[in-house]
Amino acid sequence: MQVSKTLTSFCLLSSLFSFNANAHFQEIIPNSDIVESAEEASLSLDLTFTHPMEQGPVMDMVMPKVLDVITADKRVSLLDTLAVTSKDGEARRYNVDYQVKKPGDHIFYVEPAPYWEPAEGVMIVHHTKVIVDAFNGEANWDSLVGAPVEIEPLTRPYGLWTGNLFQGIVKKHGKPVPFAEVEVEWRNDGSVSVPYESYITQVIKADANGVFSYVMPKAGWWGFAALVEADEPMKNPEGKIVPVEEGGLIWVRTRDMGVKMGAKTGAK
Repeated sequence: MQVSKTLTSFCLLSSLFSFNANAHFQEIIPNSDIVESAEEASLSLDLTFTHPMEQGPVMDMVMPKVLDVITADKRVSLLDTLAVTSKDGEARRYNVDYQVKKPGDHIFYVEPAPYWEPAEGVMIVHHTKVIVDAFNGEANWDSLVGAPVEIEPLTRPYGLWTGNLFQGIVKKHGKPVPFAEVEVEWRNDGSVSVPYESYITQVIKADANGVFSYVMPKAGWWGFAALVEADEPMKNPEGKIVPVEEGGLIWVRTRDMGVKMGAKTGAK
């Protein structure tokens, strides 16, 4: 009987630990990270708040506070074109369509509404971006969007092969964050099963200059999340003052060498 109780307690603790260990990632995933022809110029971006390596669960995402596209010469809000794609009763997720009209890098940026995570006792705000190259225009792939916490890429965040090294600088209010913690997850397409919980989220630390590095071992979308505590707390839905986990996220895509590419592949 004592062994049974001990085993039950262990399972409960393991379940709680497993839940808390899973990383939240704000996704903003385009159906292509590179546009090279007029036929490819119709972009579709999916916005989901989830655990990408585990393919869920999906957390409810209320309407974002900001959804912008930033090019070399202007910044345009896309909030008015955002559409809910989930069914009634499901956690909300979104999609936005965008027509690329000119060459140059397009930075898509979302500031979601704060999300209350009772298991961790924090509000979560993940400032997230993805860069799409249009017609080989390049120019501003390393530009900052002005988020409170942000990753400045040191590696061009598109045109990446599997096995490439991705580097970035974690910045808070525009200044490097020494030894910042960065969580990394691959957006699982169902082809990979993890052997242990610790394989779900890779965890690395930046150096004294806020620079981190990671070699991406598999083709697909990779999310990098630099997490810091916000300067100011906020109220949770019950009105209690709680800390805020403020994240700066960037998504990048890798492709395998030797694989013939179609005109455009899906967001998955």
